[in-house]
Amino acid sequence: MTPQRPLGSGFGCASTAADVIKGIDLTGRTAIVTGGYSGIGTETARALRAAGAEVIVPTRNHAKAAEALAGIDGIQIETMDLLDPASVDAFAQAFLASGRPLHILVNSAGIMANPLTRDARGYESQFATNHLGHFQLATTLWPALRRAGGARVVSVSSWGHRFSDIHFDDPNFERREYQPFSAYGQSKTANILFAVHADARGREDGIRAFSLHPGGIKNTGLDKHVSDDMLRAGGIIDDSGEAVIRPEHGMKTCEQGAATSVWCAVSPQLDGLGGVYCEDVEIAELAPADQADSIGLSDAHTKRGVMPFAVDPESAERLWKLSETLV
Repeated sequence: MTPQRPLGSGFGCASTAADVIKGIDLTGRTAIVTGGYSGIGTETARALRAAGAEVIVPTRNHAKAAEALAGIDGIQIETMDLLDPASVDAFAQAFLASGRPLHILVNSAGIMANPLTRDARGYESQFATNHLGHFQLATTLWPALRRAGGARVVSVSSWGHRFSDIHFDDPNFERREYQPFSAYGQSKTANILFAVHADARGREDGIRAFSLHPGGIKNTGLDKHVSDDMLRAGGIIDDSGEAVIRPEHGMKTCEQGAATSVWCAVSPQLDGLGGVYCEDVEIAELAPADQADSIGLSDAHTKRGVMPFAVDPESAERLWKLSETLV
C-alpha cells in the first residue's frame, strides 16, 4: 500500500474542481459518477464533462437527475438503485455489453445517519447503500475497468469514518443497538478499506483506487436526518441556519468539496499511486492514535488525517471477503 504521506500537490483546502481539472483533457475517456445529480457529485460530473469525458450518472430518480443536470450538456442519465442488487447488476451488465472501457468510476452517492432501515436482504441501509451497492457495482464493472488499460476508482468517504470501525461480527446491527452515526461511520470506514484492497487487486491491471474526505458541506441533502441544533453545535451552520464556509476549518462549498474527488480521478500527480485516503486535494497523513476519541462534529474543524484502522490491509481483505459473501 502507498504510504499515507502528502506529496505536495500545490492545491489546498479552498481549491475547486475547476482548479483541479484545469489543463486536463479527458477526450475519449468514460466516467461513471454515482450520486452525480446532487451536491459534490454534480460538481464532479460537471468538471469531468467540461474536460471532455463521456459522463454517465446512474440514478433511481430520472426526473430529479434530469432537473439537477439540465445545465450540463452531454451527461447521460441511466437507471440504477444502489439498494437493489438486481438494479445494480442490470446497469453494470448493460455497460459491459456496450464493450466500452471504463476509465473513471466515482462512487459519490451516499446516505447519512438515517433511522434504522433495511434493504430487501435485511442489510442495514447505510452499509448497504454506501458500501455494498458500490462494491457490487465496481466488482461487476471490473472487466470494463481492466479494458481501460489505466483506470481509477474513487470512493467518497468522510471524516466521519472515525465514528466506527467495521463490526465484522455484526455489520448489520442484528444483535447490537442501532446508532445512526456509528452505522454511518462503519460505512465510511468500509469505503476506505474498499479502496485499499481494490487497489491491491487492481494495480497489475492498471486499476488504481483512492478514497477521500470531501469536507463538511451543508448543501448536499446528506444531512436531512441531522437536526439543526446538532449542525449548529458542530459549526456547520450559523445561528441563522446558513451554511458556514471556512475551508481552512474543513467547511466547504460543493465546488470545493468536489476538488479532491476530481483530483483523485484525474491528476497525473497520482500516477503510479493508489490505495490512499486523501483530503484537501492531498494525500492525508495517518491520524495520531490519541485522536481515536475525536468523534464530535466540531472535531472535524481541527483534526485531520485517516485513522489507522481504516487503512489496515488485513481488515481491507477481510471486508472484501465479507462483502463478496453478502452480495
